[in-house]
Amino acid sequence: MGNDTQSCDLCINPGGAILWQSALCRVVRVDDPHYPGFCRVIWNDHVREMSDLAANHQLLLMRVVFAVESVVRQLFNPDKINLASFGNMVPHVHWHVIPRWQDDRHFPEPVWGSVRREGKAPRPVVGDEALAQAVSVALANIE
Repeated sequence: MGNDTQSCDLCINPGGAILWQSALCRVVRVDDPHYPGFCRVIWNDHVREMSDLAANHQLLLMRVVFAVESVVRQLFNPDKINLASFGNMVPHVHWHVIPRWQDDRHFPEPVWGSVRREGKAPRPVVGDEALAQAVSVALANIE
C-alpha cells in the first residue's frame, strides 16, 4: 500500500463498514445517522490524485463510484447525490457518495457545512448486509 502505511489511517483501518472490496479499492459505509447510505470508495494504495492513477485504473475507480451511486439512489431514494473527492488528510484517492434530501440537516449546503435544521425526517432503513449485497451485485463484473 505504498510508503508510511504504519501511520496511515486508511491503511490501518478500513474507513467504515466494508461493503465490497477488491485488490485495488474498497467500498465502505460511513457511520453517519443523518446520512444513511453515505459511502466512500477508497483506492487501497497511496495515490493522492486521480491523475496519478493509470488510465485503466481511473476508469475502474469511476465505474465503482457510479455503481455505488446507483445503488444508493435505488435503496435510499434521495433527492440528490453529492460526489466529492478531497483526500486532504490521507494519501488515498477516495470518493464520498452522499445521499441528500431537501430536508436533511445541511441542505442545500454541503454536509460539512453549518447545520440548518435538525433533519429528523425518516429515511429508508437499509442494513449493512443488504447494502453490501446490492453493491456486490452492481460490481459483479468489475475488474
